[in-house]
Amino acid sequence: MFDEIKRKIIHAERINRDEALELFNTDDIHKLGELADEVSRRFNSNKVYFIVNRHINPTNICVNRCRFCAFSRSKGEEYAYELSIDDIIAQLREAQKTTGYISEVHIVSGLHPEWQFEYYLEMISTIKKEFPSIGIKAFTAVEIDYFARKSGLSIEQTLMKLKEAGLDIMPGGGAEIFNPEVRNRICPEKISGERWLEVIRTAHRLGIKTNATMLYGHVETYEDRVEHLMKLRELQDETGGFLAFIPLSYQPENTDIKVPYPSGIDDLKTIAVSRLVLDNIAHIKAYWIMLGEKLAQLALLYGADCLEGTVIEEKIAHSAGARSKKGNTIEELVHLIREAGKIPVERDSFYNVKRVFD
Repeated sequence: MFDEIKRKIIHAERINRDEALELFNTDDIHKLGELADEVSRRFNSNKVYFIVNRHINPTNICVNRCRFCAFSRSKGEEYAYELSIDDIIAQLREAQKTTGYISEVHIVSGLHPEWQFEYYLEMISTIKKEFPSIGIKAFTAVEIDYFARKSGLSIEQTLMKLKEAGLDIMPGGGAEIFNPEVRNRICPEKISGERWLEVIRTAHRLGIKTNATMLYGHVETYEDRVEHLMKLRELQDETGGFLAFIPLSYQPENTDIKVPYPSGIDDLKTIAVSRLVLDNIAHIKAYWIMLGEKLAQLALLYGADCLEGTVIEEKIAHSAGARSKKGNTIEELVHLIREAGKIPVERDSFYNVKRVFD
């Protein structure tokens, strides 16, 4: 069956659910990687992208308690924190001093029980005023739904106000696994998978590009992963609003779901199958924060074409036990990409090329 799937992919024919499942079940990881790399080259030639960015998490205080999360705290609990807007601006200024410039700020946060929607609007508008050239990628679909419920606004109204304040694009977090039974086991308080898709669909309709994610390696099955990918592919057919897909390798060390870390084989297989299934999303990201730098580098030969960015300070995955560094330099990212035989390309938030390292 693999040969027939390979024939379809080589001829740019779409694979179905059963064929995607067959790819997950294959033991020939090398053939799978070779095929995924061929498709990646079809999308992006031999280029691999990264961005000079800074991750900021304004608070870890959250009303939810997802079982896979080690980041969230209750107000007043040890290690709970809250950043003011001045704190966020100071972090961005410090990041600019460190790297010389920043192309993007990536903001995701806990669902704070007391902060009002106006605080987030002020946060975005202040960042845009202070750093007009920085792309603002902020707030998952879960956060958008929370803002709407707290403010009494519709999802559309919430997104429009954020866009007017300066929001450029949205990250893809909160998708986890769409299957309702799995979702009820790992994050019962979080919005449903269908609600996540609804929020993202609305964002795309309003001209707000987003990313998409899938958290794998916990209690889900290959069938759940395939269904998740198919739903993303269907939405992309409808809207064309996804910029990139990021498979997120589960970090179990400090969480309530005690399973082994996903193996390197599973990580590479998931990236490769994602590249082969998502034939309408241009970019597949090897998120080095969760994979580690060396496995993320290897993933560039298994269908990935993006290494995220400099990040500078990542908190959420490291709270759960990520073993990678918390940030990387431009020089380190360029080295990783070159050593994989690829061409390093610095990008902006929308994958426009800023410079090519020939």
